[in-house]
Amino acid sequence: MEERRARAAGIDITRVQAEGGTSQTMLPGTVAVPPQQLRIVAAPAAGLVESVLVAPNEPVKAGQPIARLRSTDLLEAQRTYLQALSGEALARQRLARDEQMFKERIIAERRLLTTRADYDFARTTLQEREQMMALLGMAEPDIKALRESRRMAAALVVTAPEDGVVLETRTSAGERVAASAPLFSIARLNPLWVNLQVPLPQAMVIEPGTRMSVPGTPAQGEVVRLGRSVDPTTQSVTAVVEVTDGAETLRPGQVVTAAVALRPNGTPQWRVPAGAVVRHAGRSWVFVQVSDGFRAKPVTVIAETASGASIRAGLAPDDKVVSRGILALLAELTDIYGG
Repeated sequence: MEERRARAAGIDITRVQAEGGTSQTMLPGTVAVPPQQLRIVAAPAAGLVESVLVAPNEPVKAGQPIARLRSTDLLEAQRTYLQALSGEALARQRLARDEQMFKERIIAERRLLTTRADYDFARTTLQEREQMMALLGMAEPDIKALRESRRMAAALVVTAPEDGVVLETRTSAGERVAASAPLFSIARLNPLWVNLQVPLPQAMVIEPGTRMSVPGTPAQGEVVRLGRSVDPTTQSVTAVVEVTDGAETLRPGQVVTAAVALRPNGTPQWRVPAGAVVRHAGRSWVFVQVSDGFRAKPVTVIAETASGASIRAGLAPDDKVVSRGILALLAELTDIYGG
């Protein structure tokens, strides 16, 4: 562009300012529980919730009772277990008798083989019934007490599967629930994740290992994964930060503003006015003054504020960029690169 046209378009130019060292950018994020640390406790059988023994935000230990459930399915499982227990004892006695009779040559071997097969079937059936009660939530001591006393329990105790905090209770006393209906969500809250929303132009300078902190708290961690898909509404990608230090100061679902430290990557970093950067064709550009006008140069945006932007680009300390009146130049950029 000729100088006369530049003056007519109201174009102003500004010298770039060098920035050195590690810089940082502020990004919004949401605190979340890593999926491998979240457990959903479901009803082991259909029945009536007799009592709920914990409240939301209450810490629990593995094996701690958290609810009592009265279930006819449990009664039926105990009945069939006791029936299988009697059948196994009878089959074992028959096998012992037939083995003795076979030694005394009173019965044929064929009968002994049949008796052994009947005992194996009875033993397998007993194991199956015992596993069924375990799936319904009966602990080994309770199964042992049933085996010894033969007294059936009308209710079963739902216990916490691991140490954690109750995030949500999805049932209440007196409610009828179906088998496998979710009752509680329990989570281990250290470490936690912060899902950062990274604008697409800045995603190029964030990588696994990038450090992050939450101002005003001791919470800090590093990026463990950078998303590949782009949100069509915000044109941002998700960076997952694992917070290992100070995780206890964060809460799942909390919205935070995180400070992300950006390490130098060998490309010079510069400070320019906010109006000097323009987006086109999925990239960020500045217009650098050259001898015969201005030349569009692609840049990587590190951070932006209302007054300025930090960029990485192959510029020189004496370079000047357009800071105002950029619309006329944008039209020429469109002609050159399309869009």
